[in-house]
Amino acid sequence: MNSRQPQNESQRQGPVIRRGHAKRRGTTDQRLLDSHGPAEWLHQDPWRVMRIQSEFVNGFGALADLGPAFSIFGSARTPSDHPEYLQAQELANKLSNKGYSVITGGGPGIMEAANKGCMAGPGISVGLGIELPFEQSMNEYIELGIDFRYFFARKTMFIKYAQGFVVFPGGYGTFDELFEALTLVQTKKVTSFPIVLMGTKYWGAMVDWLKATVAADNKISPEDVDMLHITDDVDEAIKILMQAESRRKALVDEWGVIRGVGDDAPPGIL
Repeated sequence: MNSRQPQNESQRQGPVIRRGHAKRRGTTDQRLLDSHGPAEWLHQDPWRVMRIQSEFVNGFGALADLGPAFSIFGSARTPSDHPEYLQAQELANKLSNKGYSVITGGGPGIMEAANKGCMAGPGISVGLGIELPFEQSMNEYIELGIDFRYFFARKTMFIKYAQGFVVFPGGYGTFDELFEALTLVQTKKVTSFPIVLMGTKYWGAMVDWLKATVAADNKISPEDVDMLHITDDVDEAIKILMQAESRRKALVDEWGVIRGVGDDAPPGIL
């Protein structure tokens, strides 16, 4: 039989109330000022919450004034003499000359190519790096760089501050960003958000599988596949982006977001 009785005396620690066996000795200030003990607490979940919060605050603060931008993804392993590298550089440069900034993951390969192309124009070249178990430094063509510990905070910045994605051939990291965007578009979390796949040979089999297997088995709707635009041509990719940008601006104007009626706007355009 449980012999414990209700406790009337409470110990408050911010929003947390402790009673009985859950009470702790001393106060938070006392433990802070008196203790010089081990640092394991730095790796505990409550402290991680503060780190996560700081990543969002730092990201929002750094990118809030960026202006219109597109995110470009692709393999970090693409060499600088590869046609895909040169194509990413050309695409980013043309977007930059149209007044758009370019956001990448900040690393080598396609990311470096896009940052390099953007930097050659008036747009701001942005790199959002990630802490990895192997060395991967920011490439030299980044004008505004932010390093993240957490993938989910970083992915939020890719979506929130971009008007669309251009996805070059890549691996798991590229797939992660691609399907994150597809999920958000499908669920109407973002609207008028174009997703362009560069490379029909590389992406074609995946798109065919989505149509012939996933949609055919009713796991997604046929129109969900239409969210993907696949091309080999830089100018066609830019045309798709600009058409979506025009629709987005019309949607923003229709819902009055610029005039401050954002609370009634459809999801995804803020």
